[in-house]
Amino acid sequence: MVQEEISYVHSLPRMKRGPRKALILGASTGYGLASRIAASFGSGADTVGVFYERPADEERTASAGWYNSAFFEQEAHAAGLGAWSLNGDAFSDQMKEQTIELLKQKTGPVDLVVYSLAAPRRGAFSSALRPIGKSFTAKTVNLQTGQVYETSVPPAKEEEITGTIAVMGGEDWQLWMDALSRAGLLAEGVRTVAYSYIGSSITAPIYRDGTIGKAKEHLEATAKTLDASLSRIGGRAVVAVNKAVVTQASAVIPFVPLYIMILYRIMKDRGTHEGCIEQINRLFRDRLYGNGTIPVDDEGRVRLDEMELDPEVQSQVKERWQSVTTETLNQVADFDGYRGELSRICGFDHPTVDYGTEVNPKVPIPSLR
Repeated sequence: MVQEEISYVHSLPRMKRGPRKALILGASTGYGLASRIAASFGSGADTVGVFYERPADEERTASAGWYNSAFFEQEAHAAGLGAWSLNGDAFSDQMKEQTIELLKQKTGPVDLVVYSLAAPRRGAFSSALRPIGKSFTAKTVNLQTGQVYETSVPPAKEEEITGTIAVMGGEDWQLWMDALSRAGLLAEGVRTVAYSYIGSSITAPIYRDGTIGKAKEHLEATAKTLDASLSRIGGRAVVAVNKAVVTQASAVIPFVPLYIMILYRIMKDRGTHEGCIEQINRLFRDRLYGNGTIPVDDEGRVRLDEMELDPEVQSQVKERWQSVTTETLNQVADFDGYRGELSRICGFDHPTVDYGTEVNPKVPIPSLR
């Protein structure tokens, strides 16, 4: 999968402008991994990636993100690119200190910081994916059986709203940028980006109007604060609003997988579908490093979700959402495509892999030796 994303970036012309020294926070899967690949193989950047993954032991294999990072580093080093990784809790002061020391030793000041952390907890705080004010009832799908049914999620308690903002909002992004600034590790003209989502009115009660939406609002407010402070060194801070994609994080948000399945079928039929690597490539080439000026909406956000929110697309999604049943799922939605992509993200069901072959699961990440 990593090789496929690298090949996609290699199929495009080299970026004329782009990062040269990049720090990717949350670098092992999804948008973070795609950011590291796009920066390295699209722009020739040296990268430091921070993530929290499990290595293999005598009892079990490593996590998928561990293997992603191992193979990314192998490919980057083979291409003559600098790539260093740190494995641990990116929310912790200790990991911030370790990262700063590594940057001082290996890269010096960075000109790109990507904040792409997705975790259920941050210290004493836990996130909760719930609506606010009242329960939300809607259709969902069993990812194992394909059964479509209705379910309800109760409203969040006040401490769940607070916890979700603490975990998924912008406070930790601000702490990272402040620590890098104090250490003299932000280059002139540095750009920093965090990832967000708005989505459809269908998912709004559980997403944009729910606890996670409150966290994203905090993230976007943080971007404005950071943007103002970075202006003194010609820097920019923005939030990129991406389209819905299959990730381990989005798979656990109630109701969202069914919405994505329907959306994918429509966008694939229209030829407008993008995955993580296509989205991030477009972000880097056309937005962050396009013509010098970063295009933003009225709220200061970079928008990459315009094809998802196309009125005709959303009209079709809503029509299919109303009619979808267990019996019609494969006709109106991309159930098999969604489930296959989720499996591949987790390390399974890749069509070119012989899963019966004996392998050594203890794959090292070169820079962590």
